Amino acid sequence: VDTADVLRQSHQIDFRAEDDFQLLTQQDFLSAFSQVTGVLTLFLGAIAGISLLVGGIGIMNIMLVSVTERTREIGLRKAVGARYGDILGQFLTEAVVLSIVGGLLGIGLGFLGAIGVHLAVPDLNTAVTPASIIMAVGFSVVVGLFFGIYPASRAAALHPIDALRFE
Repeated sequence: VDTADVLRQSHQIDFRAEDDFQLLTQQDFLSAFSQVTGVLTLFLGAIAGISLLVGGIGIMNIMLVSVTERTREIGLRKAVGARYGDILGQFLTEAVVLSIVGGLLGIGLGFLGAIGVHLAVPDLNTAVTPASIIMAVGFSVVVGLFFGIYPASRAAALHPIDALRFE
């Protein structure tokens, strides 16, 4: 017995008329759910990308302010023999440390969020996996390096005499 035929009889629909109902199979629901999940994944990925961009710009601004405030220190270090690579390495290290601290704070907040979701919806499996932690720290390092290159190279390129004269 076909479900559509039973519904047509109960709704008293002539076989030539259009159905006033719609049948959805489990496959239809699964397909719709997969589409919604895909859209949500893209949306959350876009939010994560924008967050990384904003965080990276924040790191770059902080490092540029640090370079400006420490111009005389950079000049003194270069005057006593620090090379381009020494200054570059120092500021890149500072940018990476800053981004790792931000990444670890984000991991902590994500862990607390996962606990909150689990408490609100116990049947929903939320887990912070070691792979996601490693990936988050890795992205933090990459963001720190990428957005720290400009301030670090700007600091390393300062001429010692000009830097010592800086007020």
